[in-house]
Amino acid sequence: MGPDYFRHIARAGAFAALICGAGFAGAEPRHGIAMYGEPALPPDFAHLPYANPEAPTGGRIVTGETGNFDSLNPHIAKGTVPWQLRFLVYESLMGRSYDEPFSLYGLLAESIEVGPNREWAEFTLRDGAEFSDGSPVTVEDVMWSYETLGTIGHPRYHGVWNKVEAMEQTGPRRIRFTLNTEDREMVLLIGMRPILKKAQYEGRDFTASGLDNNPIATGPYVVDKVEAGRFVSLRRNPDYWGRDLGFRRGTNVLDEIRMEFYGDSSVAFEAFKAGEVTSNREFNASKWDTQYNFPAVQRGDVVKSVIPHQRPSGITGFVMNTRLEQFKDWRVRDALIHAFNFEYINETLTGGEQPRITSYFSNSILGMDHGPATGRVRDLLEPYKDELLPGALEGYSLPVADGSARNRKNIAKAMDLFEQAGWTVQDGVMKNAQGQPFTFEILLNQGSAENDAIIDLYVQALKRLGIAPTVTTVDSAQFNERTQTYNFGMTYYRVGVSLSPGNEQYLYWSAEGIDKPGTRNLMGMNSPAAEAMIDALVNSETQEDFLAATRALDRVLTTGRYVIPIYQFNISRIAHVKELKYPAHIPMYGDWINWQPDVWWYEED
Repeated sequence: MGPDYFRHIARAGAFAALICGAGFAGAEPRHGIAMYGEPALPPDFAHLPYANPEAPTGGRIVTGETGNFDSLNPHIAKGTVPWQLRFLVYESLMGRSYDEPFSLYGLLAESIEVGPNREWAEFTLRDGAEFSDGSPVTVEDVMWSYETLGTIGHPRYHGVWNKVEAMEQTGPRRIRFTLNTEDREMVLLIGMRPILKKAQYEGRDFTASGLDNNPIATGPYVVDKVEAGRFVSLRRNPDYWGRDLGFRRGTNVLDEIRMEFYGDSSVAFEAFKAGEVTSNREFNASKWDTQYNFPAVQRGDVVKSVIPHQRPSGITGFVMNTRLEQFKDWRVRDALIHAFNFEYINETLTGGEQPRITSYFSNSILGMDHGPATGRVRDLLEPYKDELLPGALEGYSLPVADGSARNRKNIAKAMDLFEQAGWTVQDGVMKNAQGQPFTFEILLNQGSAENDAIIDLYVQALKRLGIAPTVTTVDSAQFNERTQTYNFGMTYYRVGVSLSPGNEQYLYWSAEGIDKPGTRNLMGMNSPAAEAMIDALVNSETQEDFLAATRALDRVLTTGRYVIPIYQFNISRIAHVKELKYPAHIPMYGDWINWQPDVWWYEED
């Protein structure tokens, strides 16, 4: 059954007085909007500062992807989709500049208008905005997209829709959203939902995945060729409606973007060396230094580019599922973190060149201090001191090993923590008072040789604690299904966070994700303190309050001891054929979502 279309519209009349009461006198259409203050670019900006308006059109880029895919619909929870489709094929009412922490500029919408307290937002669609089949983008398409995504689409869209009290058409090209809660960020998030063509899905089940429904969308690229499990080829749309916008000038100039899929990262790397792939991101510093000296690099046909950035580390590592009894006790999780010999693993696999993630927002001004909480951060956390884990107020840092394989000090600490939690080594096996062994499953995605190597070393360390986990490797489809439904004990986990964290943090860390499938809360955390910190950051009216709330949230997450952190990627390493080029000005987000290929071009010397 489809969603109850336009159920929010029925409420619009009841809120007419509220809307009018909010007043329109102080509101005026704007070309852009920022979370705080004003957007940096003027209404008539010629191009984004990190785009080259003189970039030639033509050429292609071929990337090597690991795993598989079985769907072309990136807006539902079911199926595995090439991640690029969501950003290259579909557009939203507004688009982000990745040279600012959180500013949006009109894309499908030519302007945005907001209430005095951002309690409503009204968008005017751009005259001439079209889908790839040449049909115009209508208010009806926009309203259908929001209702559909917000009710039966991927869970990442539900949080925004749940805060929309009314949605109504206010003119031939105008649509207004009225909110049911105070949330300064929400009007920006509303501007970032993908817009779909309603007619494409008439008579179809929107929630069904598959490769038989080629997207009809508004983006600069269209899906051209697909071979199940092998490749997806996107073709630049020569009739793309927005090519002359300042927001798009100098972007999306490559004629073809092709994603080749391989069984594992080693095969993908060999394909790059053989010239089948033309651009390759490398995440292992040691491999970058020692294995990128093949003939094409020596001849200068392949270039090694290092791209800096200013964004937070996010969290990358191995998450523990607290829905399972064996991970509920924080002391057990702390013990497993102590047993993870990061310094030895880092030296073995990367030559010690990769710094470790120290908190969820490390490597940025948003990251926690590791000493005692002070000032506004402490004020925010104090009301929750009875639920906070040790270190949140007092100060916390990850354990550091001596670099040897034995890791004696931290293994001893792990033993003590297990004993405090009721587990002891009996006849060489870690058991509880009832004699039940401590065991769990580590779920891995097929194709990651590095994760396999990390877990091999970790399992060896766990044997010293009398623990023998089961390691299960599955293909991408199974991995996606099992992590979506939280069917694992421990698994690889990566969540990127930005310089403008906001409502997406609820999707990552709120209690809703304990039972609701498809969220990023893989650890199953239930922390009123974390949700209160998210409330504080999304409703901050000053930069100072925002920084304090984010640093306080970082403390709650890090001291929750849900994830065993690994490497921090504070730069990006991209090897590419010399014909692929990018502008000298690097955005503050660096190699972020679609910087490649958005502003790259192909040019022979």
